[in-house]
Amino acid sequence: MTIAGPCTGVILAGGEARRYGGAPKGLERVGGRRVIDRVADALAIAADDLLLVANDPAAASWIPGLRVATDVRPGNGSLGGIHAALTHARRPVLVVAWDMPFVSAGLLTALRALGRDADVAVPESASTRGVEPLCAYYDPACLVAIERRLDAGDRRVVGFFDEVRVAKLHDADVRAFGDPAVLFMNVNSPDELALAERYAARIDATHGGDHRPEAPR
Repeated sequence: MTIAGPCTGVILAGGEARRYGGAPKGLERVGGRRVIDRVADALAIAADDLLLVANDPAAASWIPGLRVATDVRPGNGSLGGIHAALTHARRPVLVVAWDMPFVSAGLLTALRALGRDADVAVPESASTRGVEPLCAYYDPACLVAIERRLDAGDRRVVGFFDEVRVAKLHDADVRAFGDPAVLFMNVNSPDELALAERYAARIDATHGGDHRPEAPR
């Protein structure tokens, strides 16, 4: 599989976790491991280095030694996080929200390869947007379009997509890496955490207790 040039894996720690009473949701454990560690492991396989984008003052302690950056334009939600990722990395990024415990390293590698001829490489999904913009590849060429949308007060994560080259990883190709309902699930509430535990137990039974993300195919 041909991949694009150097790429930074970005853990995007956004949101106020209101359904967790403000507690950092990415630090919750699924299958005995913190969600943030699961995301970091998958990104470490697919990318060349890692960056944590977080505004929490305690973020530097979450994964000791990992580079941490804050939003350049605070208060702009996930789009502001993507903007920060590209600004600080200064090269293409693979962005994954820190509340997605089952993102596959193989899927991320496929997105990176797809990004070789695009500004955005994003997987199709059953979400209301039809894609998963918080599990995607972004090139610095997106920055101008993102800043234009932010200046206009448009914080939609996909609001700038019409202004850049977007490549989609089709649903059939996504499914080669697992059930999309599992791959893209977010742990945003105690109920979703319980569901993630059930998914983890199923994966544990299938893979003999090995929760590590699979290597690229």
